[in-house]
Amino acid sequence: MTDDRETGTTLMPRWDAAGLVTAVVTHAETGHPLMVAHMNADALDRTIESGEAWFWSRSRGRLWKKGETSGHVMKVVELRVDCDQDAIWLRAEPHGPACHTNAASCFYRRLEDGALVRVV
Repeated sequence: MTDDRETGTTLMPRWDAAGLVTAVVTHAETGHPLMVAHMNADALDRTIESGEAWFWSRSRGRLWKKGETSGHVMKVVELRVDCDQDAIWLRAEPHGPACHTNAASCFYRRLEDGALVRVV
């Protein structure tokens, strides 16, 4: 392979048509999934500079810092990219619930017999 994006040492996100990459956030200690969001270049830059998670809200059409209203910020411990740099993985220390529903994770339901059941 000679593609610098896939094997090199330079951060070169592969933005989608809307200028976004998918961001997956997991708990730094447990590895459990916390949330999935999207980042644009500004969100990625602010995350790198501040050490706290920033995202692009597609529904609000604006940049937002995780926890800006709730206080439930996420301290980024490690940032990784996938092989072709079209997804970001943030390992983070959450300071409060990760989900806007106040659940610890946005993945608080599982499918059982065709119905969603809350995970305790």
